[in-house]
Amino acid sequence: MPHRFFTLLILVVSSSFALAQNPIDPAKAKPDEKGTFWYDLTLLDLEGKPWQDTKATYDRFPARAEGKVPPAVWGLSRDSAGICARFVTDSPNLKVKWSVTKAKLEMPHMPATGVSGVDLYVRNPKDGRWHWLTNGRPSKQIDNLFDIALPKGKCEYMLYLPLYNGTASVQLGLPKTAGLEKGPSRSAEKSKPIIFYGTSITQGGCASRPGMVHTAIIGRKLEHAVVNLGFSGNGRMDPGVVDLMAEIDAAVYVIDCLPNMDAKAVTERTAPLVQALRKARPDTPILLVEDRTYAQAAVIDSVLQRNLTSRAAFKTEYDKLIAAGVKGLHYLKGDLLIGTDGEGTVDGSHPTDLGFLRQADVMIEALTPLLKK
Repeated sequence: MPHRFFTLLILVVSSSFALAQNPIDPAKAKPDEKGTFWYDLTLLDLEGKPWQDTKATYDRFPARAEGKVPPAVWGLSRDSAGICARFVTDSPNLKVKWSVTKAKLEMPHMPATGVSGVDLYVRNPKDGRWHWLTNGRPSKQIDNLFDIALPKGKCEYMLYLPLYNGTASVQLGLPKTAGLEKGPSRSAEKSKPIIFYGTSITQGGCASRPGMVHTAIIGRKLEHAVVNLGFSGNGRMDPGVVDLMAEIDAAVYVIDCLPNMDAKAVTERTAPLVQALRKARPDTPILLVEDRTYAQAAVIDSVLQRNLTSRAAFKTEYDKLIAAGVKGLHYLKGDLLIGTDGEGTVDGSHPTDLGFLRQADVMIEALTPLLKK
């Protein structure tokens, strides 16, 4: 029975994929002298970008957010963290050319592949699951390029954009004879995004590549649209950010701001955030997430206290809100987010790919019942 079930599942996935017909007109491509047809990524549907009225194509916030959110948040919102595009092609090979907005491509503790690179996944036709294929390794600000042989036949792909750099342009290069289609539309339930609001960790520090931040992993594993509103050093429950979040008809709001907040700020800002979201979206689940445990907390008590004090304030505010009758509010403890062996971070705080994978698994367990509701 299990074997027949999974065979049926694969057939259903394959059939729905085969029926996906959202062709891009080749006349919209720009051929070069070598016969490559270049398609701008904006011809596809961009996920992770809930606002279309942006100042630049791959910004995360609308242009009107400038001046309404803290300047640092506005600047970081222009990084393309979490934005991706799904597409279908029968091409035997693919070229990707992309440019970023900032000349600095890497950080001391995060490689250029994560900060400024792109990341390509393919839906494995054997089991219907997403499988990593390659990443684009940037060496310059303008016109980075990679060329890769693709699996045989018609397949679905997903391309993630840089986490800590702005994206200026992206183009897909295909042979003249290859077709290009938009990715299959998600169901109404799956297209309503999970909104993640948080810190540098949410933004993706320090994933080795864009597909390894936990928000992207969750999106792939749950086959669900996600929006990454992580702002390095600036995930502080700012009212302007909360007002913008409330504009989005989300499946779940995930609030993961404690790494940037002390106990006093947590006490002051948690209830107003929840109340604002609940007023705008009475039925949307809200998941409050404690901060991950610092890797050194097991051996340095002062580090542990930083976790414990903010968590105590957070839990107190949660209990007050529940006692006041707030519905659809949920709480996730942070103890196990990146594991307990001290091996899940780059610097004690920011996850490695291992830490992000662990965090994704813990969050999926918490999110699954909320999505079912």
